[in-house]
Amino acid sequence: MKILIKLGGTLLDTPEIRAAMAAQIAEAFRNYPRTTVVHGGGKQMTRFLAERNVESRFVDGLRVTTSEVLDAVLKVFAGSVNHQLVASLVAAGVPAVGLTGVDAYLCEAEPLRDDLGHVGKPVRSNPAVLDTLNGGGFLPVVACVGGDRNGRIYNVNADQMAVSCAAGFGASKLLFLTDVDGVKGAGGEVIATLTVAEAQKLISDGVATGGMQAKLDAAAGALKAGVGEVIIAPGAAPGIVARLLRTEPVGTRFVSG
Repeated sequence: MKILIKLGGTLLDTPEIRAAMAAQIAEAFRNYPRTTVVHGGGKQMTRFLAERNVESRFVDGLRVTTSEVLDAVLKVFAGSVNHQLVASLVAAGVPAVGLTGVDAYLCEAEPLRDDLGHVGKPVRSNPAVLDTLNGGGFLPVVACVGGDRNGRIYNVNADQMAVSCAAGFGASKLLFLTDVDGVKGAGGEVIATLTVAEAQKLISDGVATGGMQAKLDAAAGALKAGVGEVIIAPGAAPGIVARLLRTEPVGTRFVSG
């Protein structure tokens, strides 16, 4: 079984949180060696930019990426966040390898919209590098940076990056581990099971906005691309990775329909 685990930035923010998450991923990797990790780092990015007096602007949940912000993307996502996570996984006994979507055409992207600057939309994924690493006993850890064959680099939404890699990789399960309990309805309740149509209604009704809207769009795209199962779940919940792999009803599970 192939598994792709997407980690949000809040799960990578301190050494203690990273170590706890790395231990869970290490256990999953030992049981399911065809596992890949994709990570974001938005919280760290916002902090990095604020320290340099650069305003963070978002449109539809996506960070507007000027040339200055793109430089920060490389320093933070592909640099400190990626290497700190890899180091935590190595400490947990896993031979993790850090890379980005630029490497070996893993995530080819094209400009998403003019008003977003250097934000890319994944258009295809080359899973060969993931399969090769897994086949050699390594755990790929992918930062949310994409590129094209002309050498351009793009800031890619981590959820969209995860979907692109999962679809190309042929993942049976895509786990979005985030800082919320799951997808919530208008009354604040966690929705256990959600169809693509129901997810779109949450967006059109204004219930799901910003980052959650981006996650719902990504989940729908994953199902349409053939990913077997998509779950949005609270990454801080004890033993969450093993619980999801045991199919415990935690978070929100997406189904076709």
